[in-house]
Amino acid sequence: MDVFACAGCCTDLTAPVSQVALPVHTHHGAWEELHPPLMEPGTYAVDPRPTGPPWRLWQDVGEEAAARQDVYTPVHSVSFGARNRIVIAPGDSRSMTLILEKCEGYCKGVDGRAGPNLACAGCGRAVATRIDDCGSWQTVWLEPDAVLRRPSGPPDGPLPGWADLERAEHRVPPVEPDGSWSRRWEAAVGVALAHLVAATGNHPVTLPAGPVAVLLGHAVARYLPPGPDPRPVGLAGPDIPEPRPRPDILLVPRHPGTGEPWRPPDREATVVPLDSGVWAYLTSPGETSPTPATGVLPKGVLRDDYPLPRPWYPLEPHYGAFRTTLVGLPAIRSPLLRRYHGTAYRS
Repeated sequence: MDVFACAGCCTDLTAPVSQVALPVHTHHGAWEELHPPLMEPGTYAVDPRPTGPPWRLWQDVGEEAAARQDVYTPVHSVSFGARNRIVIAPGDSRSMTLILEKCEGYCKGVDGRAGPNLACAGCGRAVATRIDDCGSWQTVWLEPDAVLRRPSGPPDGPLPGWADLERAEHRVPPVEPDGSWSRRWEAAVGVALAHLVAATGNHPVTLPAGPVAVLLGHAVARYLPPGPDPRPVGLAGPDIPEPRPRPDILLVPRHPGTGEPWRPPDREATVVPLDSGVWAYLTSPGETSPTPATGVLPKGVLRDDYPLPRPWYPLEPHYGAFRTTLVGLPAIRSPLLRRYHGTAYRS
């Protein structure tokens, strides 16, 4: 485990935390909604891409400078914020105070538009940004140049790994408790679709029957064209049999600890990474019967309620997640993806 401290005075700014993969829905919430914390207690993640202010307009930046910021097609504005910012749950922050003149937001909280809004209580140095406005997951972002990381004893348990995908609690159901589509699913599907578009070069695909076709079919049909000679897509990952013959494209999980996509032993397949919790649900959705169990509960059944019915409308990918992911993939420069260039520019 690690503790992050102020680089100016060494005051501890966090509780002990362990690193996990950056959630794919980190920057993608539902507008006009308050969200829970992004990170689980006792965890942190690092975002390798530039995020946050300052922002510069595309026409003032130019193609080459934007590419150095991991943006490969025209967008409204390009972030020149820091790389490798560290995100924690607000409850894991310590010894920080709000900088009141930087607590601007849209309507229900602060959104970090003015830069770091948390100062070290020890020396007053600006060290982090609290975000909790509507449409944003609740987070505290530590500025990489303002903090120091130091070990804080051994981990209190095994680090997340592929075995975690087999745990029932790792699966993320597609429906929220209020009966709407999961915000995490909407973002995860948007991110995966961007990778699928890039991997296929705007080519038609066929999805495997079952949960993948039911839950993702509408989104795929909306973002990829129909046509002859579709490329087959299949699910693959640790501890599940690989489809034979192997599909052209494999939907695989991201490692819950590192975020890296799983790859088959020969490492030659084209893979599209999925949120590990979403992938785990697609491969093993669990009990879905509307009829309550009678007698002794079967092994592994821990409760007697069942998933809510799915909404009457199809699952829509989060547009911002799709756009932001696609403009960050060099493949967007391909003439085959020209139809998406204007889409990426829309704000």
